[in-house]
Amino acid sequence: MLAAAAAVVHADDWPTWRGPGASGVSRETNVPIKWSATENVAWRAPLGGAGVSTPIVVGDRVVVTSQIGDGIRRPGNHPRLTQGADAAAAGERAIAANTAADGRTFFVVEAFSRADGKRMWSHRLEADGPLTPVHDKHNLATPSPTSDGSLVYAWFGTGQIVALDLSGKLVWQRHLGKEIAPFDIQWGHGSSPAVYGDLLLLLCDHAPASYLLAVDKRTGKDRWKADRGQGRSSYSTPFVVPVGDGAAEVIVNSSERIDAYALADGKHLWHTDGANRFPIPVPVFHDGILYLTRGYRSGPYMAMKPGGRGDVTSSHVVWRVETGAPYVSSLVYWDSLLFMANDAGVVTAIDAKTGERVWQHRTPGVFSASPIAAEGRIYFVSESGETIVMRAARTPELLAQNDLAVRLVASPAVSGGKIFFRSDNQLIAVGR
Repeated sequence: MLAAAAAVVHADDWPTWRGPGASGVSRETNVPIKWSATENVAWRAPLGGAGVSTPIVVGDRVVVTSQIGDGIRRPGNHPRLTQGADAAAAGERAIAANTAADGRTFFVVEAFSRADGKRMWSHRLEADGPLTPVHDKHNLATPSPTSDGSLVYAWFGTGQIVALDLSGKLVWQRHLGKEIAPFDIQWGHGSSPAVYGDLLLLLCDHAPASYLLAVDKRTGKDRWKADRGQGRSSYSTPFVVPVGDGAAEVIVNSSERIDAYALADGKHLWHTDGANRFPIPVPVFHDGILYLTRGYRSGPYMAMKPGGRGDVTSSHVVWRVETGAPYVSSLVYWDSLLFMANDAGVVTAIDAKTGERVWQHRTPGVFSASPIAAEGRIYFVSESGETIVMRAARTPELLAQNDLAVRLVASPAVSGGKIFFRSDNQLIAVGR
């Protein structure tokens, strides 16, 4: 099923914010290890707006989304990952100002040449409807685009979604904030679209309405809709796992619990775990086991088998650790180990079979980006612009510390021997 879903995606594409198979793992060789703000940088390209979405790579194009106009900052205090220290000194700060001259707000989808960074096309749409107030570290262009190799899908925090072909031409568009319910979630929408087979999956857990929507990726028309009640919240992206006999499940990490739905018709299948205030991370899947973290401050993480029915807490959870997972970033799996970096700059390796900690390494920095893996190495990207490269092994080995000297909240992408980083308003290609 995974092969069929990715049939038109090239081998070195990075089609979602978590890469091929939504795993965060690249199987390429010659991935860069060392760089700086001035060394081993292939090119830099200015973006049309600002944002924190992850770039994706489709063929010879790097696609990224942005917002023009600052939008609305949510009143009051804005929580930081840094605790008991100076957040700004740790590299944690607000997104770059991006004020539009006429006070209007636009969303932008841009494609750049993977080879040299030249802008190939740009698609712009004006924000339609009320703007949800957001945390000052991001805006309404936070959801990352995704692609099936033929179309690019970009979703924004008003509920507007567009499908574009690889030349930037509009194929279809919708406005779920007007069609179903206004987009209203504390700190602003963050869930990205997910494509699998012929479906595009959209998770909208917001105060007015919570639902999981599957649409035909070619036309944008509804295939099924799973209503999830009111008052739930989620910043996580739906994740699909095959369970045999041609079936697959859609896993949702939300404020109430973890849920699974049948990919074929949206029927609710199983649930586990309890409430979590700010669910952000997505699972990873390897050899029939799901590895999940719930998010929020030092939350739980676990391993479990899919394929259950009802409450599967006692039947399908293989192991569970009550605390220690990152607030924002997801896990990455490599060679029987799970790797993560928490909010305090602690990098941890975990035995995937038992959940036991193998080692920890402390490093300066605040980590919102999810780690990626390539060639037996793990890349941890901090908000201050520094990437920590460590050996994916059972003993900690620091290979490099590389500083691009820009704010990095988005997760990186890997393709064609390059690593693509997105700062607030710039796209940077590292490598040959």
